[in-house]
Amino acid sequence: MSCPYRRGFLAGAGTMLAAGVASAASEIRAASAATNNADMDRGAAAEAAGAEPFHGLHQAGIATAQQSHTCLAIFDLTARKRQDVVALLRAWTDAAARMAAGQTAGALPEDRVAVAPDSAAALGLPPARLTFTFGFGPGLFVKDGVDRYGLAARRPEALIDLPKFQGDELDPSRTGGDLSVQACADDPQVAFHAMMQMAALAYGTAQLRWTQTGFTGAFAPGTTPRNLMGFKDGTNNPSPTDASRVGSADVPRGFAEVVWVGQDGPAWLRGGSYAVIRRIRISLEHWNRTEVDFQEETVGRHKYSGAPLGAKNEFDPLDLDAADKDGNPVIPELSHARLAAPASNDGAQIFRRAYSFNDPATFLAERWPPWRQGTLFDAGLLFIAYQTDPRTGFVRIFETMAKMDALNQFTTHVGSGIFAVPRGVKPGEFVGQDLFA
Repeated sequence: MSCPYRRGFLAGAGTMLAAGVASAASEIRAASAATNNADMDRGAAAEAAGAEPFHGLHQAGIATAQQSHTCLAIFDLTARKRQDVVALLRAWTDAAARMAAGQTAGALPEDRVAVAPDSAAALGLPPARLTFTFGFGPGLFVKDGVDRYGLAARRPEALIDLPKFQGDELDPSRTGGDLSVQACADDPQVAFHAMMQMAALAYGTAQLRWTQTGFTGAFAPGTTPRNLMGFKDGTNNPSPTDASRVGSADVPRGFAEVVWVGQDGPAWLRGGSYAVIRRIRISLEHWNRTEVDFQEETVGRHKYSGAPLGAKNEFDPLDLDAADKDGNPVIPELSHARLAAPASNDGAQIFRRAYSFNDPATFLAERWPPWRQGTLFDAGLLFIAYQTDPRTGFVRIFETMAKMDALNQFTTHVGSGIFAVPRGVKPGEFVGQDLFA
């Protein structure tokens, strides 16, 4: 038996619901239109809000003054067709250009039914110097022996499969990958939101393989940040303002010669670089129990000033010939600074852009005495090195350090990747366009 009261209530509710939906849709459309119009205003005001240029000769996020936070994502391609990869790169480029200018990844929909191209998690936040850096891994060219996209012949010789280094304990789930995307910003929410939009755009074409967030701390501009071991990290880095010079074993090369691929590289990669990425876990509990003198001998620098042992100022040159009164090297033979120095590696140099990380504590074991096991901090360094050729850059330097560096008793490389980083993007292009031409 039907109930007149119930029918009347439902009819009235339906009328009110319809009116509410219409009203809400109207509000959404108005708000969306206002937001989309505001996108244009924000684009004009982006520079004043702290935006880094997206378009240029080189990709942003390399020579850019280092931001305080990063979100790195490594993807495996699932697309079967080359045009699907191109469509993804075009979508990523368009969204990255918008977000770097302080806009949403795409224009917001005018009603709540449509799927939004942006989660709105960063709506109202300034761009916070957001940059994107894209890289192409070996798997884009050949995967499991298969040339999936007709690019095998265009794989650069320098895009090698990294050798297994002594002491590596690489986690397969944090190693390799076909595409890399790094978002850097001075706001962690801006960086993470940006990467979430990249992952959403990749749905159906690529899937996440591994990710890593990182931070540097709010260090004063122009100063060298400290890592979680308490030492300054990157003192000997070539500076983007360094004059161009060829250099030698004794005279460091300029930034351009260290980082940017020149005429000797593939045409599609000229103006780009190569990135080697390593996730390095540091046994901080063990490290923090050691004496400062021992730490300084391990690193080869004074902890608080950052100066080389035997010197007073951070940027004083490493005097690898200096000896104490007993004839022993002032900078120990197995110290990190000595083994990493260009003079110890036939002039080999890299540009490091590292971030610290602190992931949830987990069950771990130390590599060296006292071989402590238990729930430890999963913390360390997201090491990213840019160079013109990893064979004469990172590999040349690290193959010796992996065997002899005194710092190895506290560090373990647990993740790894290598990527060719295309040149910068011109308006109307997509990242890596020359490769697919």
